[in-house]
Amino acid sequence: MSVNKTTINKAVLAYSGGLDTSVILKWLEDTYGCEVVTFTADIGQREEVEPARAKAEAMGVKEIYIEDLREEFVRDYVFPMFRANTIYEGEYLLGTSIARPLIAKRLVEIANLTGADAISHGATGKGNDQVRFELGAYALKPGVHIIAPWREWDLLSREKLMHYAEQHGIAVDFNKGKKSPYSMDANLLHISYEGGVLEDPWAEPEEEMWRWTVSPEQAPDKPTYVELRYQMGDIVAIDGAAMTPAEVLTKLNTLAGDNGIGRLDIVENRYVGMKSRGCYETPGGTVMLKAHRAIESLTLDREVAHLKDELMPRYAKLVYNGYWWSPEREMLQQMIDASQVRVNGDVRLKLYKGNVEVVGRRSDDSLFDENIATFEDDAGAYDQQDAEGFIKLNALRLRIAAIKKR
Repeated sequence: MSVNKTTINKAVLAYSGGLDTSVILKWLEDTYGCEVVTFTADIGQREEVEPARAKAEAMGVKEIYIEDLREEFVRDYVFPMFRANTIYEGEYLLGTSIARPLIAKRLVEIANLTGADAISHGATGKGNDQVRFELGAYALKPGVHIIAPWREWDLLSREKLMHYAEQHGIAVDFNKGKKSPYSMDANLLHISYEGGVLEDPWAEPEEEMWRWTVSPEQAPDKPTYVELRYQMGDIVAIDGAAMTPAEVLTKLNTLAGDNGIGRLDIVENRYVGMKSRGCYETPGGTVMLKAHRAIESLTLDREVAHLKDELMPRYAKLVYNGYWWSPEREMLQQMIDASQVRVNGDVRLKLYKGNVEVVGRRSDDSLFDENIATFEDDAGAYDQQDAEGFIKLNALRLRIAAIKKR
């Protein structure tokens, strides 16, 4: 959307306090002549968010929003996505993708609260996040102005950003040791790595890169057993202890990470058209996906389970491409949530050197009938002679086709 700079009086900026967003803050003030409101979210990235307040205050920001959104993130975004057993392109658990609709929602809500004319973000013009932020914002506030500096300015290198910061007296932290060569994004579901040596798809990631998981080789020689309790498709307790959604994911991240579980190295197809190599650590999510499919195997009707599997790739693509707030995703979510009413019970897992193994499942809503499934005498629960007619009816079209071929 074309924006007349003179019409922007106030903008809400998704602000981390790092180099990029600190430069954006000053650049917005200089380029648009507007007041800037900062919004910093704690969604489990394992970094302090409060320092962003001091940095924003030092830059003269009057309205500063710093919010703990971990519970909302897991309850309203991660858990609904996992009810669908969602994976993108067969592997990716969508850790970055699922955080963007929440941030977009809060940007819009804060804009409404503060009377801001625009929202702004630090996503680059090559990535998916610009699409996700902006599709979400337009869905929730159709007339919103969006300012994406990376699509407007010429500060397209770290050196130029540093020079701008120095010119304008923007404080930059230099005391955090050696800078990571990777572009990283983290939340309670995962941490991602891009750039550096990873730009060569043949290059193996350095062991030092991984932060949340030990290598399977270094994981304990003794397995860890864990029991998850499900209610309506969501985990509500671990080893008998009731937990909130964020507590569940935090606990599973620790258990799985300690056992070398959750590493992923893929080349994915971005929505903007290019292929991208990324590495991800999703320890808790890897366990959640395995366990959820296990409890569904007991409690879901066969055709419901198969229909969910058919719909899942479409659902995953909607999340990946930024259509969380679309009517089609909401329609699919209603169907998925309706399927979870009887997805209740317990799953027991063994975590061992990078592997998640289901070793038990039980449910009062189980559709598994031991009397029918047994290889022993079922006392007439299932008449095996019925199978002959079933097979012949299903073979009829195959037999007709074979006769015609002759």
